Order: sequence, then structure tokens, then C-alpha cells
Amino acid sequence: MIAVLKQSKFKIATEHIFMLSALIVNGGNYLYNLILGRVLGPEKFADAAIIITFLLVLSFLAMTFQLVTAKFAVIFEGNTYTSFISKMYKGALVISLLLGMLIIYFSTNLQSVFKTSSSAMFVIFGIGVPFYFLMSVNRGVFQGNKELLSLSGTYQMEMISRLILTFTFLYLLKIESSVIIALGVLGSFLFGLFPFKTKNISFKNTIQLSESQTKAVRSFFIITVFYELTQIIINNSDILLVKHYFTSYDAGLYASLALIGRVVYFIAWMFVMILLPVVVKLKKEGKPTKPVLFKYVSYIGVITSMIIVVCFLFPKEVITLLFGDGYLEVSNLLWKYALATGVFAISNIFTYYYLSLDKYLPVVFSGLFGIAQIGLIVQFHNSINQVIMMQVYVMTFLLVLQLLYFLVTERKNKNLNV
Repeated sequence: MIAVLKQSKFKIATEHIFMLSALIVNGGNYLYNLILGRVLGPEKFADAAIIITFLLVLSFLAMTFQLVTAKFAVIFEGNTYTSFISKMYKGALVISLLLGMLIIYFSTNLQSVFKTSSSAMFVIFGIGVPFYFLMSVNRGVFQGNKELLSLSGTYQMEMISRLILTFTFLYLLKIESSVIIALGVLGSFLFGLFPFKTKNISFKNTIQLSESQTKAVRSFFIITVFYELTQIIINNSDILLVKHYFTSYDAGLYASLALIGRVVYFIAWMFVMILLPVVVKLKKEGKPTKPVLFKYVSYIGVITSMIIVVCFLFPKEVITLLFGDGYLEVSNLLWKYALATGVFAISNIFTYYYLSLDKYLPVVFSGLFGIAQIGLIVQFHNSINQVIMMQVYVMTFLLVLQLLYFLVTERKNKNLNV
């Protein structure tokens, strides 16, 4: 697809190609989940949702390395850049090996906690963790250098291979479906490594970053880890808690609801991928950054509103079209979940904007509200509706706080410039 666009006689900006590619990748990932939901049914889909949720958790953890790599790929140059990239690969490999071994070691415990049919799915997933972290650093290099065509290629390779491998295995292998899904995920990690940029990797490089450079990288890394942990909590704690507190059937219904409602968040992620390097570059050049923020917030606001309206007016049609009649009993809750994720997506744009500007208080806001979400769901989970409403309340208050922070910050900046 990318090759066809590059050869087109019409001149298309690489940013637009990336956006189109991201839409296709998100569409492919959605198709993957929808087919699984239809083929497996609510109970088995609940197990599949756990692997998919673990994949999302892993993606947020690995995103720390991707964002740090992307930011400082813009700032560092020459030998300093090469040394930095090499250190990122080394760090990613060490941490991912430890994480993968922990998942494998505690696989039986994870099976017990999440009431899954097999522990083997966690073992297979643990094996794939190091490959995903290396893939994320590679993506950070492409993102920071604005090599968006190559960046698009890695996402497409991951998505397409997962689709093909998973459903080929489901057709050919007569084993536990959760194990098959884990094998498909592992295979997609390997394919997602391509294209792989080896040009600036030098493990023998003896050039050290200066103390100020090391401090800048470490500070951004720590705050990004913290923020990605808040993303994990806000985006995935609900599915994991529902799987723990509810039956497998109800958890499968909730997983379908979450998958549809979260479409706006994954669309917003496309804008975040472009936002960070653009804002860092504008700041470096001393140019205004607010127009970029306003543009992306308006995009997400319009998309969010459209999705919520559709989910409110046609919930049964949406559920039936995407998952089938077996999931209809939660159709009346669809618009509420879409509202919660839509509000969070807008809030997320503000947080990443300030993260790009080295302002970290919005990250703390997200962390506190993520913890609040877990606490509320633990206390109030009498029904799926109650679980969703807890998220609506938390995300609404988070967005209000982010907007207040923006207004206060802008007022201070104006007073300083007077």
C-alpha cells in the first residue's frame, strides 16, 4: 500500500500517507478482534481479550522507549545520536528480557487470577516481549526522524502478519484457541521488526552522553514511564477487573463493548504519533506550538462526537453488524463507553502536548485519576453499567482539570509577556 502511494503521480505528504496507513492498521486490528469475537463467542473471546489486553499493556510499556527515542532523535546529532540509539537498544533488551521471564515464571498465577483456560498463552506471550521492545525502539528512530513511510511499514507488517497467522492457525491447528492467539501475536512481533534500521546501532561505541544530556534523557524516561503506566491503568484496568469480578460470559460481552467504544482512542493515537516530534521541533526552533494542539484537539473532538452520536442512535445495529446477535444485551451501554473513551482521548492530547514541552503536571493528573478509576471499580462493580459510569465520571473530571491547567498556564504566559 505504501509503495503504491509513493509511486502515485499525485504528490501526497508523508504525514497524510502515515495517517492513511494508521487508519488501515487500526481497521485491520479491529477486523482481527471482530472476527475473533464472532468465531469464538463471548466465553472464549474473554480469554482472547486477556491476551489482547496484555498486548496493549506491553505496547504502553514499550511506548516509553519509543517516545524517548523519538524525542531525542530530534535533539541529538552525529556521534551523540548514534551513542544514544545504541544505549536505547541495550536498555530495551535488558528490561524486556527481565519482563518476559517474569511473565513466564508467573504464568500459572496469571491463569488463576484471570480465570483463563491455559497458562501456555502467557508463556508464549512472555517469549515475545523482547522482540516487541526492540521493535518499539526501531519505531522511535523512524518517528523521531520523521521517516513516516518506514514507520507505517512496521505497523502494517505487524497487523497483516497477525491477521494471517492467527486465522491460519485457527483453521489448521486443533488446539486451545487462546494458545493459537498467543502464537499469532508472537509471530506478528517478529514481522513487525521490519523494516529494521541498523545504520546507527553501534554496541562498541565508546562515546558517552554528557551529564546534562544523560539527566535530560533520564528525566524524560522516568516521567514517560509514569505516564505510560497511567495509560495502562486507564485503558486496561477495567477489562482485567471485569474479567476478575464477572463471569467469563459477562467479561466477553464487556470486551466487545470496550473494543467498539475504544475506536476513538486508537484514532487519536495517530495524531499523538505526529504531535510529539512536531511540538519538540517547533519548541527547538522557538516557534508557537498551540496551533498544533488546537488542530488535533478539534480533529479528535469532531470524531469523538460523531462516534458517540452513532452509538447512541444505533446501538443495536452497531453491535449486530460488528459482533452479532450474541452480544446485543449490552447494546444500550455502548454510547456511555464511547463517551468515556472519547473524553479520555481529548484529555490525552493535552497530556502528550505538555509532555512534549517538558511540563509534567498533566501526567501526574492522569496518574491520580487512573488510580481513582481502579479504586472506584473495585468498590462499585454491581453491574457492567456501574463499571462504565465510574469511568465516565473519572474521565470527565480529568478533562476538566486538564482544561483548567491549560487556561491557568496560558494566563501565566501572557502575564510574563506583558
